Amino acid sequence: MTRLVLIDGSSYLYRAFHALPPLTNSAGEPTGALFGVVNMLRATLKERPDHIAFVVDAPGKTFRDDLYPQYKANRPPMPDELRAQVQPMCEIVHALGIDILRVEGVEADDVIGTLAVRAADAGMEVTISTSDKDFAQLVREPGVGGGSVALVNTMSGSRMDSDAAVAEKFGVPAARIVDLLALMGDAVDNVPGVDKCGPKTAAKWLGQYGSLDGVMGNAAAIKGKIGENLRAALERLPLNRTLVTIKTDVALECTPQSLRLREPHVDDLRALYTRYGFNQALKELEAGSVAAGAGIAAVAEKEPGRARSSGFVAAQVAVPEGLDPALATPGRYEAVTEAGHLEAWIAVLRNAGRFAFDTETDSLDPMRANLVGLSFAAEPGRAAYVPLGHDYPGAPPQLDRARALDLLRPLLEDASVAKLGQHGKYDLHVMRRHGVALAGYADDTLLESFVLESGNARHDMDSLARRHLGYETKKYEEVAGKGAKQIPFSQVSVEDATFYAAEDADITLRLHRVLAPRLAAEPALEAVYRDIEMPLVPVLERIEANGVKVDVDELRRQSADLSRRMLAAQQRATELAGRAFNLDSPKQLCALLFEELKLPALVKTPKGQPSTNEEALEAIADQHELPRVILEYRGLAKLRGTYTDKLPEMVDPDTGRVHTSYHQAGAATGRLSSSDPNLQNIPIRTEDGRRIRRAFVAPPGRKLVACDYSQIELRIMAHLSQDAGLLRAFESGADIHRATAAEVFGRPLEEVTANERRAAKAINFGLMYGMGAFGLARQLGIGRGQAQDYIALYFSRYPGVRDYMERTREQAREHGYVETVSGRRLYLEYIRGGTQAQRAGAERAAINAPMQGTAADIIKRAMVEVDGWLAGQRDASGRSPALMILQVHDELVFEADEAFVPALLEGVGERMVSAARLTVPLVVDSGVGDNWDEAH
Repeated sequence: MTRLVLIDGSSYLYRAFHALPPLTNSAGEPTGALFGVVNMLRATLKERPDHIAFVVDAPGKTFRDDLYPQYKANRPPMPDELRAQVQPMCEIVHALGIDILRVEGVEADDVIGTLAVRAADAGMEVTISTSDKDFAQLVREPGVGGGSVALVNTMSGSRMDSDAAVAEKFGVPAARIVDLLALMGDAVDNVPGVDKCGPKTAAKWLGQYGSLDGVMGNAAAIKGKIGENLRAALERLPLNRTLVTIKTDVALECTPQSLRLREPHVDDLRALYTRYGFNQALKELEAGSVAAGAGIAAVAEKEPGRARSSGFVAAQVAVPEGLDPALATPGRYEAVTEAGHLEAWIAVLRNAGRFAFDTETDSLDPMRANLVGLSFAAEPGRAAYVPLGHDYPGAPPQLDRARALDLLRPLLEDASVAKLGQHGKYDLHVMRRHGVALAGYADDTLLESFVLESGNARHDMDSLARRHLGYETKKYEEVAGKGAKQIPFSQVSVEDATFYAAEDADITLRLHRVLAPRLAAEPALEAVYRDIEMPLVPVLERIEANGVKVDVDELRRQSADLSRRMLAAQQRATELAGRAFNLDSPKQLCALLFEELKLPALVKTPKGQPSTNEEALEAIADQHELPRVILEYRGLAKLRGTYTDKLPEMVDPDTGRVHTSYHQAGAATGRLSSSDPNLQNIPIRTEDGRRIRRAFVAPPGRKLVACDYSQIELRIMAHLSQDAGLLRAFESGADIHRATAAEVFGRPLEEVTANERRAAKAINFGLMYGMGAFGLARQLGIGRGQAQDYIALYFSRYPGVRDYMERTREQAREHGYVETVSGRRLYLEYIRGGTQAQRAGAERAAINAPMQGTAADIIKRAMVEVDGWLAGQRDASGRSPALMILQVHDELVFEADEAFVPALLEGVGERMVSAARLTVPLVVDSGVGDNWDEAH
């Protein structure tokens, strides 16, 4: 029988990209997806198909977009690293002699469906190479005089070629797959199904009532909340069915018989394989094997277009589909060096009602940066730069900085005129330090991107411009140089600075025009952005500016003590080893621990070598004293290097304080992180960590006040799971770990032992972080079987927690993300694929992320409320009796006049408790002291 293979190009592309590590060739070009496709296509071509085609989506809208404008509206853009591999894949596929098919107005699925049905009707054996579940509707068993259609996942090796195979996976035969998908919906394509209806529920209904029409006709008979959800969705289910049905009647210029595998272009393949380092494929090619090839195509990239403006070349990459061309073309930028010109621009900006702005300075440290210039944009493609501090020989005349800021101040301090920026917290700092209290900061493209795509690690302007505008921005190194030869921005020519700076404001405005509508289409996400993230920006700027006083002499005393103890640890390690060695050398440690002392290498590096990291040393610390001594040495060295030696160097000479920087887009869960210095990781459970906190002090006449949410993530677990036992324990105000121990071990509260409480605490927190029996056993020092018994007992007493965990995993697999109570989305890259370890990690994250993310949302809301309240406590001179100076995990730290401490405790506690409405009460623990340790 003649064989036809139809390759789902998009499936190949993304599966290879997400399944493999970020590989690169010798030139640093990304090759991970290419390499994966090489292997998949080699496997396909070794089967020697008679006919083959590589099918991808054509650019532009399809009939489904006309039927449902929100179709695929939430699909994230292609990652930059993947985009760079698209064109090489097209070239490789073409060189292999495989036809690449694109048909406007329909999706690749419809082209594949049409070819598959026509080929099967003509008696051909059709294989669709894909991982897309939608294609299950096309599976056809061989019939008398007819062909067949089978699905093959080349990466996993699975095959689906019969109704029995389809039913085993989905619970329904191929003929009912469309009905199943219509009920479930498709989160990837933004097709909403029946709320809370997963594959099992949909399959059960179809088994009972035969078809989607049967389910709809019997909707009134289905009881409970899920029945209400079904009835609420009845109007859209017929449209769902149309959207998920693969067309099989597309008008095509080719026939299945015309898609013959051609002879490969050997010279082209040789060049491509050599460039990308595909050595095995190259060997097979040189040996004459047709199956040596590999490649993929998705969307043919356009040739980079370039346009000149203000003496600079602005590079463009492929313009994203559907983007307004005005948002992807080079702009017109001008330097403003006269007062009249600046006043004209101020009028333009005021009339616009909303404009983008950016600052240029001579330092990355906002507490020390001097303003060199300002840029503005009120419409895409038109922007201005106001140079204020370019002082190189021959620099053109510029406006006096004080005069320019006087002209700009009424506009910048007018809250009725909206301003937007990219990472605008830095610019707020700079303007405050130069006497401008910028008001009306309404939008930040970094935060818009972060809320929409929290799973994406890159939210910088250059990456966003590339991802959303297909635009390559001018880099700082291109105007200022790099390395030892880099010059400060004040030395950059005004002409060069004008293009660079004005482009920043222009691109920020363009990005907002793209991202804002996407947020508006997601009301829950827009609420997170508007109600939590944006109000927090000026709050964080004030906290950073306040800073915290540190006792430098105390830190130096601690450094000296840590050095003495490190030396003692080195000496003890030498005694135990019987010879001198470098405790900081992993290579020497490996040789000593695993070769000389013959200790077991229980933890390996990604390359399979014995590891000497903390986990590895902890694993063998009970077998020899040396690993424990090395861990002690490392802990002391980390504290000294990170804190006691570094913090004195970070004291600002102008303020005498340490000013950390907070990052809103640093963690996908929404947790704040900090840097320069990082105050989130000071150990709290060790005496040495608490000693470091003692160096954070209050000035004379003031106290430090710490307010900390008590067991907030466990309370959120109780709220999310609605487990009766947990709710009862929190509502009674009992010690939650003692109450858990009493439940698990079946004894009265007063009889719970310290060890039982410790075990319950480990279970409570461990389950939130996805800990299994192995981890619990190691933490408690008990057998794995006993640990499993503890977990089973826990779930028997708290069945709501088990149900929540199972429900959350299923929802994560169905939608690809989980949500916080506030509606923040936490995307899980490997929840549906990747390695077993990656999927397990994604499932653990699915359980914990809603709790961590909700806790983050709550404390952010509290910070905004507390900041507003503190603003109302200022006296006539503007002095505040208290300052918010730190946020660490679930804790807020304040510096306050001694007389104001009681009012502060009451005011802050009230606002922290009311920052969320959970089923269980929030509780805040507070402390007061002369230093942070005393207050904690």
